[in-house]
Amino acid sequence: MTENTEEEISGHVERLGPFTIRSISRDLENLGLESGQTVLVHSSLSAFGYVVGGVRSVVTALIETLGPEGTLVVPTHSGDLSDPSLWSHPPIPQSWWDTVRDEMPAYDPQLTGTRKMGAIPEYVRHLAGAIRSSHPKSSFCALGPNAASITASHGLENGFDDHSPLGRLYDLEASIVLIGVGHLNNTTLHLAEGRAPAMRPVTIDGSPMMVNGVREWVTYRSLDYDARDFEQVGAAFAKTGLERTGLVGGAPSRLLPVVPLVDFATTWFAEHRTWRDSSED
Repeated sequence: MTENTEEEISGHVERLGPFTIRSISRDLENLGLESGQTVLVHSSLSAFGYVVGGVRSVVTALIETLGPEGTLVVPTHSGDLSDPSLWSHPPIPQSWWDTVRDEMPAYDPQLTGTRKMGAIPEYVRHLAGAIRSSHPKSSFCALGPNAASITASHGLENGFDDHSPLGRLYDLEASIVLIGVGHLNNTTLHLAEGRAPAMRPVTIDGSPMMVNGVREWVTYRSLDYDARDFEQVGAAFAKTGLERTGLVGGAPSRLLPVVPLVDFATTWFAEHRTWRDSSED
């Protein structure tokens, strides 16, 4: 086994940081992020390397790069506010299902935490002026001039469709930034799933919600969204030349336009997926 030289070790450490608000802002600008943009950010804080000030500095860099006319959007999904019969990572005993449905606290945009979204969305949703959409499972949070219009009227059924913040981002011709994550995390592709002209499986989900001041377990129909081929469609889209790539801190990152990506993916899904007829269930 060959030992790393001192120069190689030093170079590796330097690629891990230290990164600062100014250096991250510079990286975001080099990636193509501009003042005044509306952008959906999917991210992994650990992918940055060492950031002086941690998550606060990363979010500050994003906000400062976008400027006062820009709008920052993050996914604040709470997947545990769903029907326990659908849970698989991990599943729970069937004997627990009724207890979960009866006792899970109702969705509250201010109090309900995110699940597996990472530190950056959790930080953003606590900021003054941040607005979170009303979907109990598939919410998004936004900060900036377009925040209210993006998060308003988030439809309960099919939480990633045209009646969701993803639909508003499409209307606004927004951008997506993937920082340290791949297309597997790119929820914008769920919008394309719902638009693809084919039979799609539907499931019955449920969440605890406040209805006229009373907690209720509310059921609703939802497409059985499936990210299994998101990396494939992302790789195919990259060949269009419409995405920009680079490092933000130490994190491999992409900047993509929402409208061309969704339009491309809608066609790609229709041509490449074998859809299961939900009537077979």
